[in-house]
Amino acid sequence: MQVFNVQGMTCGHCVKAVTRAVQEQDAQAQVEVDLAAKEVRVRSALAPEQLLAAIREEGYQAEVA
Repeated sequence: MQVFNVQGMTCGHCVKAVTRAVQEQDAQAQVEVDLAAKEVRVRSALAPEQLLAAIREEGYQAEVA
């Protein structure tokens, strides 16, 4: 499980956008978003850099937790 700190997520739309961005890169990825903690947990075979790039492309600031 990879954990990322993601700033700028505020609502359900943000959760869907981040989840969709990750799953467009890896359709099998499992994504859990905790809005209160500003955390995104991803179970994926992709490298952290690839996942970060996908999240950042959606307009969010993200870093490895």
